[in-house]
Amino acid sequence: MSLPSEIRDFGRKFHKEYRVIRQAIEKYDRIVVYRHIKPDFDAMGTQMGLYTFLKDNFPGKDVHYVGDNHVAFTPRLFPETERLTDEWLNQGPYLAIVVDVGDRERIADPRFEKAETIVKFDHHPFKGEDVARHSVLLLEAAAASEIVADFCLSWKEKWMSQEAAEYFYIGIVGDSGRFMYSSTSTHTFAVAMELLKEGIDLPKLYRRMYVKEIDDLRSTAYVLSHFTVSEHGVAYYTLDAKTQEELKITPERGKENVNVFSNITGIGIWCSITEDPNPKDYCWRISIRSKVADISPVAFKWGGGGHANASGAKIKDLGELPAFVKDLDDILKEHPEYR
Repeated sequence: MSLPSEIRDFGRKFHKEYRVIRQAIEKYDRIVVYRHIKPDFDAMGTQMGLYTFLKDNFPGKDVHYVGDNHVAFTPRLFPETERLTDEWLNQGPYLAIVVDVGDRERIADPRFEKAETIVKFDHHPFKGEDVARHSVLLLEAAAASEIVADFCLSWKEKWMSQEAAEYFYIGIVGDSGRFMYSSTSTHTFAVAMELLKEGIDLPKLYRRMYVKEIDDLRSTAYVLSHFTVSEHGVAYYTLDAKTQEELKITPERGKENVNVFSNITGIGIWCSITEDPNPKDYCWRISIRSKVADISPVAFKWGGGGHANASGAKIKDLGELPAFVKDLDDILKEHPEYR
């Protein structure tokens, strides 16, 4: 199979890392694919794409995937997450492949530490020591699915099934904002093109990704009736626990309407701010998006992280909200062209 130059060049850039990780995959008969907590399209798409690719090409290996289910994507887009027992993990050495997450505390199943070897594919900056012995890290990539799909596509004598291709494509579309974020590159499109060659039914896939229920309209109506826009163009809405209960949504689904503010003249940054009453980690979770501005420094300042145009953060209570919004507002104050 002749691959586009973008994929060939990418493979040459990470030739050493690819080779080492392929050797590890071939060495271990037991493999577990991990991703981050509170998964999104990319985390689950990358995980399930890689899991499916490994099962297709190495049918004799014992391959698993772990983590928490998603309130909306499971089982609509992805199967129920497997529950690995401690007994299985203790049976012998295995390989852990961590995708779409770098920080140790955000890996969905902390038992990854039991693996004899840990490798990682990611596009996020991380704090502290790398959890993996060998990593493919590209901060500029639109999605972790873009990186892992490249790894699989460029593996000679291995094949990509339609099922695996669909999972990877979901991840790329989700994390690139349907190819609209600035992280989208010619390589992103080259990988997507190769995945589409496997027979993906795009209209059907997009319907599955973005299907809504009638009750979802009530949430959208609430957001459109209760948003605020700051002086310099930061739009945001808040959903406290009581409102979530009335709208029949969970904290994880609170951010689903964040992009209704995209492509609006005069709004350069937009956020959802959702109360998470979990007693172990009570906070207000924030999803941040932008047209042009790099919002990641503000996200890091407020206990989160992410990418230039799509990041997450959190505040302890709404008393911190004015200071958080001011940090974003200051970006647009200095750069009114970003609106």
